[in-house]
Parts: sequence; C-alpha cells; structure tokens
Amino acid sequence: MSKTRPNEELSDSELLRLSSKGNEDAFLSLYRRHEGPVFRFALHMSGNRETAEEVTQEVFLTLLSERNLYAEQQGALQAYLIGVARNKVRRHLTEARVFDSGARVERSSSGTDVLDDLSKGQEIEYLRSAILSLPANYREVVVLCELEDMTYAQAAQQLCCAIGTVRSRLHRARAILSAKLRKGERCPV
Repeated sequence: MSKTRPNEELSDSELLRLSSKGNEDAFLSLYRRHEGPVFRFALHMSGNRETAEEVTQEVFLTLLSERNLYAEQQGALQAYLIGVARNKVRRHLTEARVFDSGARVERSSSGTDVLDDLSKGQEIEYLRSAILSLPANYREVVVLCELEDMTYAQAAQQLCCAIGTVRSRLHRARAILSAKLRKGERCPV
C-alpha cells in the first residue's frame, strides 16, 4: 500500500511537476504557499489593493500558461514569482500613469486636537506616500528589505542584481525617504 504525502509537504518542484500533469490540487497548493508574498510585494510596489490583486492573479496565470519560463536551477520559485510580479506591476503602473495610494487620511479641521491614532495614521500615510514616490528601483529594495524583511542576498536574488547594488539602492532610498519625511513633505501619488 503506497502512501502519498499531502501537498503541503511536497516541494515546489514536486508541486510544479504534478500541476504540469493537470493536478489542480498541486497548483492550488503552490498558489496558497506563494500568493501572500506575491500579493504583499505587488501591494507595496503599487500602493493599490486592486492592482495587487490583479497582479497576483496574472502572476499565477503566467505560471500556469508559461511553465517553461521558470528554471529551477536559476533560483527559488518564489524569487521567480516576485520577478514576474515586479514586471507586471511596472506594466500596470506604466499603463495607468497615475496610481492611487489607497485610503488617505483626511486632515482634521481643528489641526491641534488630533488623536494619537490619527497622528500615527498620518505618519504611516506620509511614509507610504513617500515610499510610493520613490523611483521603482529604490522602491523595490525598500519593499523587499524593509517591509518584507529579506536579507540583501535574498533581495539581490529576487531583483537579479548584485548585493552591492541592493545595498547602494537601499542606502539612497533611505536618504531620499529621510529627507522627504524631515520636510514633512506630502508626496503626490
């Protein structure tokens, strides 16, 4: 009697192999395993939930329809999926030319009697707005290293660049963000 392992225990390679043979459960397992990181990356890069959802769906449709584009020897599946998401977010942003930063906090008419929660919310919105105003190559490293807590090496693998490039982009991005936040600048998004 042969026992089969549940899909959650199978590697990405095994799940890809099974899904290429038409196993829908294997593909669903891959989707569940990687949709969160792909969605978060797309959300942080676009600042728009709807765009992130569309990009996430497109990434997995690409995996389904163009399986031969992923080469396991070139890196982890998640790195490939984030790379696909990166390209799709850029395409969405180029097509849209303008993207919405999501829910914006309205300024209180009284100004000084703002509750701590509202103040924190505004600070978060300032930071989100500042991140979204960064050029894409800087925004990517901030999202991966600061928001997704990836190491420089992991981010370099995701972005197909050298670790030194990640470090220098992150350093420059931090400097830009620091300057924007020091000025209290509200970035147009």
